[in-house]
Formats: sequence, C-alpha cells, structure tokens
Amino acid sequence: MTIIIFMIILWYSGLFFQTFFLHRYAAHQTFNMSRFAEKVCFFLTWVCQGSNYLSAYGYGVMHRMHHAYADTENDPHSPKYDSNVFSMMWRTKNIYQDINKKRVAVDSKFTKNVPQWERFDAFASSRGSRLAWAALYTAIFFFFATAWWQWLFLPVAFFMAPIHGVIINWFAHIYGYVNFKVSDTSKNLLPFDFLMMGEGYHNNHHKYGGRANFGGVRWYELDITYGIMKVLDALGFIKLKKSALIPVKREV
Repeated sequence: MTIIIFMIILWYSGLFFQTFFLHRYAAHQTFNMSRFAEKVCFFLTWVCQGSNYLSAYGYGVMHRMHHAYADTENDPHSPKYDSNVFSMMWRTKNIYQDINKKRVAVDSKFTKNVPQWERFDAFASSRGSRLAWAALYTAIFFFFATAWWQWLFLPVAFFMAPIHGVIINWFAHIYGYVNFKVSDTSKNLLPFDFLMMGEGYHNNHHKYGGRANFGGVRWYELDITYGIMKVLDALGFIKLKKSALIPVKREV
C-alpha cells in the first residue's frame, strides 16, 4: 500500500506543477505571480517531478509552438507525423532539449515573457540530479515494496512526465470527444478528467488556449487544477488575468 500511495502522490504532484506552472503560467500566462512565488514554483516543480524535471522555458516555448503549428510538419509532437508513440516522444525530447539549451533559433513570439532560471535549470536538469532522484525512488521501492509486481511501477516513476506527455500529445489527439471544430485533431479525453487534472480537456484548450479553465464547457467537465487556481487567487498567491476568464459555449 505504501508504494501505491507513493505513486499516487508522485503522479498528481508532478502533474499539478506541469499543468499549473509549466503550462498555464509559463506557456499561456493565464495568471500573474510574484518573482519569489515563481522561484518557489521552480523549486517545487523539481521536487515533485524529480527525475522527470522539465524546464519552464523549454516546456513553455515548445508548447507555444505546438499551438501555432498543431498537426502540421512543424508541430513538436503530433500523431499525424510520427509512426508510433515512441518516435513522437523521442522527437519531442530532442526538440525540447534544442530549445532549452538554445541550440536552435526561435521566433521571439514564442519566447516572450516565458520564465527562465538558467542556473537552477542547469542543476535540476543535470544528470547528477536525475540519477539522485532515481536512486531515491529505487530506495523507496527497496524498503517499502511488499510484492514483486509493485516493482513494475518503478519505471513509471522514472519516466512519469513523458508518460503524462504521451497521454495528452498522443491519445488526446486520437481518442475522445469534441466540443469545438478546430483545425487540428485535439479531443477531450475524459468527460470528468480525474486522471490529468484538466489537461485532458484538450479540444477545449486548443479552441481557447489563453483560457485558465480547460473544462467548464459542459456541466460535467470539472477542471481540478482550475479549482485550485481559484483558491490560490482568493488567497492572493496568484492573480488570475481577466483575459483568461472567458465564458464559452460549445459549438458541436
């Protein structure tokens, strides 16, 4: 039971900072926060993603490119242009690293106001940091695993962020339902997105990329992350932008 609880905590804590900090803040700027709060989020993203740490800069720029070029040859990740999920994720990894390490020229419209903490990113993304987290995960399994099958979760812990990416960037472009006709294949993966904390409302998000609430188009589309953001806004930790609070109605 300890391993199951550990995996649940790892899944949802890492996912929260991916969708809250990397996606809705770094990529889409749906809210404001202080510089101190921003650095706290960098640190907590490292703690919660561990061996899977993603840079806010690399993620934010690449995600803006995904919206601009969705399902075209320039899309960093699209099922239309990769034969299988592994080739798509390998290509995504290479593009992410090229952007994050600034090995490629990127249009300024994709980099504008994207947060970056280069020294921290260099540490958090280092091989030493990733191996240290992997060793910690292995030690937790060594001391708390009570059955052989629980060890099957260890690779999931090592690669949890890429798994989150596969669920949205591959499956949410193939399976699900749509509320809006858009120029790409994005779909809403689940009616109630308990699995991805709102990220699964991919069709809604591709229609209104700057909207803070990814759900809310149908009555049962509850965006858990947005609910947390509303609490943080009420407490003064963040300030939701008026432009991100767009009321919408479904078209399909």
